[in-house]
Amino acid sequence: MTYAASLPGQPRGGTIAGPATERAVCVLAPNPSPMTLDGTNTWIVAEPDADLAVVIDPGPLDEDHLNAVIATAERAGKRIGLTLLTHGHPDHADGASRFAELTRTPVRALDPALRLGDEGLEAGDVITTGGLELRVVPTPGHTADSLSFHLPADGAVLTGDTVLGRGTTVVAHPDGRLGEYLESLRRLRSLTVDDGVDTVLPGHGPVLNDARGAVEFYLAHRANRLAQVETAVEAGYRTPGEVVAQVYADVDRSLWPAAELSVRAQLDYLREHGLI
Repeated sequence: MTYAASLPGQPRGGTIAGPATERAVCVLAPNPSPMTLDGTNTWIVAEPDADLAVVIDPGPLDEDHLNAVIATAERAGKRIGLTLLTHGHPDHADGASRFAELTRTPVRALDPALRLGDEGLEAGDVITTGGLELRVVPTPGHTADSLSFHLPADGAVLTGDTVLGRGTTVVAHPDGRLGEYLESLRRLRSLTVDDGVDTVLPGHGPVLNDARGAVEFYLAHRANRLAQVETAVEAGYRTPGEVVAQVYADVDRSLWPAAELSVRAQLDYLREHGLI
């Protein structure tokens, strides 16, 4: 998911595990890799004086991790009342069904195939479990079903894979679309300008203190990459693989397959707009 330099908006330092804001605690899943960075961030979100908590992205199907999430909540005097998914990629969602069994909670997601229970998630929904206010923000682009969650009381947004704590994310073609992704970034930027969001709680990597700086970096990065892809095509590089080798030559080759997904999305975008 990451193949670019570190973002502006300095992280709080190192791997996130433990309290990040007054209402959000991260339990790091043991699935580090070049694509998942330090691992998947499973977030426990709750009002400080509430006995119910919401879990966002239980992560992979790892029994020890799922039990660690439950134990972390219990040590804080809380039980899990609801499970939410930012999107359906396995590193975020594979453990959801088992987690629902362990906690006897519903799972709400945009994709009906991922839901357990009668309710899904839609733009504008407000989660109020345990007195919490958590607003659902549609942020498609990384995947078609990607969502973010605005936590107004902490001036924070939980972004899943839409914005990472380190590097940049993949537009996972063909499900992910670049036009939608750019619009999602603009929507997140509006939260930083108009709604007081200054903290990014990402699905991977450390917390970002400068939410606006991070989102603006992402927008600039995408514009630069798009221009590079357009230049590569004009120079005669036609296939996605050829474009990756030209544009991402300075990127670790282990990440080229992921970069190719983004290149395919970029090529589609350029064709749709009559630029190639």
